[in-house]
Amino acid sequence: MRHRKAGRKFGRRTNPRKNLFRNLAVSLILHERMTTTLAKAKAIQPVVEKLVTLAREDTDYHRRLAWARLGDERAVAKLFEVIAPRFVGQPGGYTRIYRIGQRRGDGAPLALIEFVA
Repeated sequence: MRHRKAGRKFGRRTNPRKNLFRNLAVSLILHERMTTTLAKAKAIQPVVEKLVTLAREDTDYHRRLAWARLGDERAVAKLFEVIAPRFVGQPGGYTRIYRIGQRRGDGAPLALIEFVA
């Protein structure tokens, strides 16, 4: 039974799954929109939204926390200097997900995830 077991595993062990989330978050931050499967988009959305909330206050401590979670200097810089200032007065809901059909090879549902403003 999977009662009270939140989150998706994507057929991966813990470290590869964390690396997947890290790479998806970096791609979304650098490109500001990304096409992926619906399940991955839904899984990455809270990760990115928490990072944006963290980046709304630009301190060394918050930059170090973002660096620890992302591991990419360009992504951290863009998060703090470009993306977070857009959402200073907004209490949440920084990303949106559009369903865009199915992947041709295996029929997996695809989604477009992007920042709202």
